[in-house]
Amino acid sequence: MSLSKDINQTRFRSEYAKAMLNILFTNNWLMENTRKHLDRFDLTPQQFNILRILRGAGTPLSTLQIRQRMLDKMSDTSRIVDRLVKKELVEKVVCPSDRRLVDVSISERGRTLLADIDVVEPEWEKLLFSITEEEAMQLSLLLDKLRNSTD
Repeated sequence: MSLSKDINQTRFRSEYAKAMLNILFTNNWLMENTRKHLDRFDLTPQQFNILRILRGAGTPLSTLQIRQRMLDKMSDTSRIVDRLVKKELVEKVVCPSDRRLVDVSISERGRTLLADIDVVEPEWEKLLFSITEEEAMQLSLLLDKLRNSTD
């Protein structure tokens, strides 16, 4: 469907305004689909993001380091980490070099959960299969260009 049909609006102030609305609408659409996929694993998108960050880092990270790498910069990283601790998906460890700091690492249970998600992740990618790999690359370049225009 087109944006005009999806939001029941046919007139836009400009093509820039329409593009901005399309990006916001598509973001919400993608987040909703992501939530649906993560619901079966009892994870939020932010929790999933933190688990992926910790697995990729390979070493424990502080909550500040995690926050810097997160997709959602507005989230309360400490609170999300605490929820992951309760689920036994991550572990908090006192930093050996500074006992005032706490490092976070992914637990074996967290690694197993991510391995289970890895198996079904191609299902999520099907959301983008309506475009070619070349179009996906162009889309990424355009989105990077848009974000970098405000630096």
